[in-house]
Amino acid sequence: MTGRGQARAGDLLELVRSGRATTRGALQQVTGLSRATVGQRLDRLFRAGWLREGAGGPVDSPLGGRPSITLEFDDDHAVVLAADLDTRHARAAVLSLGGEILAEHSGTLVIEDGPDAVLGELGRWFGDLLVKAGRRAQTVCGIGLAVPGPVDSETGRVVQPPIMPGWDGYDIRGRLAASFGAHTGAGPVPVLVDNDANLMAYGEQRASHPDCSAFVLVKVSTGIGAGVVVGGSIYRGIDGGAGDIGHIRVGAETLCRCGSRGCLAAVASGGAVARRLREAGVPAASGADVRDLLAAGHPEAVGLAREAGRQVGDVLATVVTLLNPGVLMIAGDLAGTPFLTGVRELLYQRALPRSTAHLEVVTSQLGERAGLVGAGALVVEYLYAPERAEERLRAMGV
Repeated sequence: MTGRGQARAGDLLELVRSGRATTRGALQQVTGLSRATVGQRLDRLFRAGWLREGAGGPVDSPLGGRPSITLEFDDDHAVVLAADLDTRHARAAVLSLGGEILAEHSGTLVIEDGPDAVLGELGRWFGDLLVKAGRRAQTVCGIGLAVPGPVDSETGRVVQPPIMPGWDGYDIRGRLAASFGAHTGAGPVPVLVDNDANLMAYGEQRASHPDCSAFVLVKVSTGIGAGVVVGGSIYRGIDGGAGDIGHIRVGAETLCRCGSRGCLAAVASGGAVARRLREAGVPAASGADVRDLLAAGHPEAVGLAREAGRQVGDVLATVVTLLNPGVLMIAGDLAGTPFLTGVRELLYQRALPRSTAHLEVVTSQLGERAGLVGAGALVVEYLYAPERAEERLRAMGV
């Protein structure tokens, strides 16, 4: 926030959204602004439709009097679109600004078909979902997209993705915005793109562990990736490569899809387990097939999932020692009891007791919706951050 006595309308909105100040009096106290100035700032937010008055709060004065009117972020004035791409499957949704899923669709989308085809189809999905949700395309304030590869968050382009052939450096933002406009007739909207594990971690941390200041999520599906949330923000590294633990060398000679040998993903991902099942005569084409076999209690799948968990747990001992998280969450196709048991066996054996003394090892709470919730939250936090909010208010003429 800007200095005391200099808070802008966007700063007041942030105070209300975070719950730090939710009455006019509290805003005056926190910001040092006069009553009249607070009123002027709030008037801009009311005219934009971003704030609403809630119920009266408690009376602070011992002499009684009228209760203070609380202020609330109006999360119904716009909607967000979100999509989560996997290698052969995708999920898309319309969400309220508060993260409620208003309409949802999942289906086959093959990442190897290339960005033009996949993003073109996503635009059609979004148009259908808005009709299903009963919302006009003009109420969409932004689009969030989760992809299974490293992303440069400044440009929204994937960078040398091992399992996304044809996507390297592609203008995802531009193509998806154009596809959305072509299928809905709406004007341009901002598109934010991030790695799927990052957005899953962001969604899970905000929904289930908001007080955890160091949170790690590991997604084990076709590949293996990790998302890290520190101090409430995604940690991406300098160019989006943080968390790519699937390509840590573990000593094996198995060829990985990235072209190297011995990567963790080549021996312990859902795709790797599926390959070993096929070699044993068990039909399994992907991590999703492994998930179904695990749900049915297939003994060969259970044994291989536990072994994969041990291999991942060995790597996670280093991750936990380095980051000292409060929560380590396992998600994705293999995130069941056998895999989790294997992770715990090696993690607690290899990591220092100091690193695991206060660590919770858990599984996903949001399940397949985690990436959608995280993508939606990313858009909302971007659009309503103080500086961006000021820009948008000026553009609206309020």
